[in-house]
Parts: sequence; C-alpha cells; structure tokens
Amino acid sequence: MEMRREGIDELDEELETESKRKVEAALFIAGKYMSVHELVALTDVNPLLLKKILEDLKDQYAQSGISVVQQNQLWKMDVAHDYTWMVNKLATGSAEFSKAEQETLAIIAYKQPMKQSVLVKIRGNKAYDHIKRFVEMGLIHKKRIGHTAELTLSESFYDYFSLHTGEALPEHR
Repeated sequence: MEMRREGIDELDEELETESKRKVEAALFIAGKYMSVHELVALTDVNPLLLKKILEDLKDQYAQSGISVVQQNQLWKMDVAHDYTWMVNKLATGSAEFSKAEQETLAIIAYKQPMKQSVLVKIRGNKAYDHIKRFVEMGLIHKKRIGHTAELTLSESFYDYFSLHTGEALPEHR
C-alpha cells in the first residue's frame, strides 16, 4: 500500500510541476493582465491549483528581475519595477516607435488632455498618422470636441509602459 501512495504523490507532483510550467509560459507570452478564468481556459489547470501556482510564482520571482503581479483579480508577468526604465528604453527604440512618434506621444503625455489641433500645430501634419497609430494601439483616447478632438492617455498607456495611472514618466538614466 505504501508503494502505491508514493506513486500517487509522484504523479501529483509531476502534474503540479507541469501545470506550473504551463501557467508560467502563459503569463510570459501574454504580456498583459489575465484573469484566472482566462488562464484556466488557456492552460486547462484546475482553478484551485491555479491560484496556488500563481501565489507560488509570485514568491518565486519576488527577488528576480521579473515579477508576477496581481492587480485586482488579474495576473501578469512583468519586468521588476526596478528595471522598467531599461525595458521602456528598449520598448521605445526605433523598432517600436520612430523618434517622431516618441516625441508626439511624449507631448500628449505631458500636455494631456490636449486638443488634436494644438498637437498638429506643434508637430505638423505627420501627427495625424501618429495619433491614428496610438489610437489603434489603444495608448490614447481620442474624443471629438467641436471641429477637433481631445487627446488623453488611456489605461493601456500606463500598462504598456509599466506605470501607475498619473505616475510621471521615468527620466533617462
């Protein structure tokens, strides 16, 4: 009987290890907050086990350059807060946004809420293309006001750059 119990314990441990690896991979590749429901649907891990795994991963990564973050009932794997400045520097490099787009987005972030017409006066007609891209990416909100539009940052902007709403952008280091 003892031999069987050991075999069952080994199977349970293997199942939990495999489930943990699935959840870790899902969080890593998602790059966004996910609910327990979404993670269950994606990984097919039992919700009770999933909650334990999420807490275990949070503890496991607590002292590394990566963190598992919980916000309300949503979970995400992200760069540790101490290193977001470095990742943001990479994320805003030429592969992600052109220098002109970076400057346009910086002006919106600094002056928001701002009128689109004012931004176009500052940045020129290319700003229309930049605004269109930022709206498509979900980084800014564009609300029609009279003959122009009002531009504000969206919650996705803060998530994208790993900032808390209203937090100042990190200075260059």
